[in-house]
Amino acid sequence: MATKTEQELAVPVGVTLDRFIMHSQSAFPYATGELSQLLRDIALAGKIINREINRAGLIDIVGGNGTENVQGENQQKLDIIANIRFIRALKNGGEVCAILSEEEEDIIHTGNNHGKYVVAMDPLDGSSNIDVNVSIGSIFSIYRRVTPINGPASISDFLQGGRKQIAAGYIIYGSSTMLVYSTGDGVNGFTFDHSLGEFILSHKNIGTPSHGSIYSVNEGHYHSYPKFVQKYIEQCKSKSFSARYIGSLVGDFHRNMLKGGIYLYPSTNKDPKGKLRLLYECYPLAFIAEKSGGKAHDGFGSILDIVPQSFHQRSPIYIGSADLVDDVVTG
Repeated sequence: MATKTEQELAVPVGVTLDRFIMHSQSAFPYATGELSQLLRDIALAGKIINREINRAGLIDIVGGNGTENVQGENQQKLDIIANIRFIRALKNGGEVCAILSEEEEDIIHTGNNHGKYVVAMDPLDGSSNIDVNVSIGSIFSIYRRVTPINGPASISDFLQGGRKQIAAGYIIYGSSTMLVYSTGDGVNGFTFDHSLGEFILSHKNIGTPSHGSIYSVNEGHYHSYPKFVQKYIEQCKSKSFSARYIGSLVGDFHRNMLKGGIYLYPSTNKDPKGKLRLLYECYPLAFIAEKSGGKAHDGFGSILDIVPQSFHQRSPIYIGSADLVDDVVTG
């Protein structure tokens, strides 16, 4: 009777996030360990939020909380939980001096004034979909602070512009939980292994296809969109593109990045400046898009070239496969 070899018995687990960060640290602009620890802190928050989401149907953490955030949007209970989890993880990690969150009006000072970094984040994007088991996500953007170390952070630390991001990414909570991020040298994805409690490298050097046949847009607002967007939607239909829109920014972006496609959130009559937030939704996903070979545009130029004016500034966005983005913005 044949016996299994040692290799067959001990199938390799794969590269963990911690090991990948350690091996990649020499490529970081400031390879002294702080950024590596910060990425681990974000991963920890993602693990905890993943646990809360998986328990959502068993305990009373689904549905609205009866409050509004600074955007005037109804807060879901999980919005508040995710915000708390991220803030705690980043405070306790010690590398972040200040945080900007979609759920808070002003800068959140961590008390770690020696920290070299600031983080802008959307703790839980698409949280209203949790009630129906649709993919949701967390989005983050990391900057090296420009204010003096050992003092408090200020508005200037967050309004540096998209090109000054040193890292950005998102965590998607779906059929599996994935952490996708870039420090400027490619985009890599890590899938969470529940049995090990570790993120494992599963998508190395992600490249967005230059073309695709998926378009993601809320066609319910069609008649309120600019004429060039209406024209593009009609072109997509004439080419028999697949319409895929789930109302979860991270979910739609993630699918299109892997398969090839475009996500559109134009300005409307109701929201002439767009709906998505520039600093912690558009910037980080635009960073990921460009580092994976895609594009992100606001109709006038690259999202990353927009000069920020305020914390919760909004912007239209057209993001995804490079050829498709070019098609929509050039008419």
